[in-house]
Amino acid sequence: MVHVDLSVVPDEYLEFASRYPIALNSGVKDIRKSQISTNLVKQGDAYSGKVIVKTDLNFGGSPEQILRRHRSPWRRLASRFVRDHAIGGSLQTHSKYRIYSRLTDVPSTIFERNDLVVEKFLPEQDGNFFFVRNYEFLGNCSTCTRLAATDPIVKDHTVVHIEEIAPHPQIVEARSRLGFDYGKFDYVLHNGQPVLLDANKTTGADRVCTRELNARRRRRANGIYSYFT
Repeated sequence: MVHVDLSVVPDEYLEFASRYPIALNSGVKDIRKSQISTNLVKQGDAYSGKVIVKTDLNFGGSPEQILRRHRSPWRRLASRFVRDHAIGGSLQTHSKYRIYSRLTDVPSTIFERNDLVVEKFLPEQDGNFFFVRNYEFLGNCSTCTRLAATDPIVKDHTVVHIEEIAPHPQIVEARSRLGFDYGKFDYVLHNGQPVLLDANKTTGADRVCTRELNARRRRRANGIYSYFT
């Protein structure tokens, strides 16, 4: 398993992984939103809808910040990526996300920062509820859930309801196209069309442990056997 806790994996790690017959996620080098998203907008674009400001790096760039603060010899291979993709002041929590009614409302200073991206805000909404879909997978086994919240930014601690669903075929295809063996894709259906929000190299850590959650974990874990048959 190639898991370097950075949005951009240094080539040295990928080269090392290539020496092995099976190396999960060895085809995943760059998960920055500037590489994954198809809904980025630039200053001056002719777009009249709402937009959202996010960090280009995953998880607010926190791993890169930690690496920059606590450099040790074994981490120096990745240090240049911190310099190239450094965060000035990250948007680290859901409350720090900025949603603007129109593109022209976004301060020009936002567009001058290389650590932030501006994206079309394309929510999945039904009445007062907003939804995000989590497609989690390992090999040929996967689960998909739809999370509901009253906050436009759907996060674990804002969720009020979870239901199991089938993943959208276009999101499954995106996983194959992006070279993921293991991970989690966050997406929404906006006007019936899938919109990929985040591509993550792990499924993350859950705050709670329920029978349903453990069942989904066991189902995905069986996917490891698909690499040995």
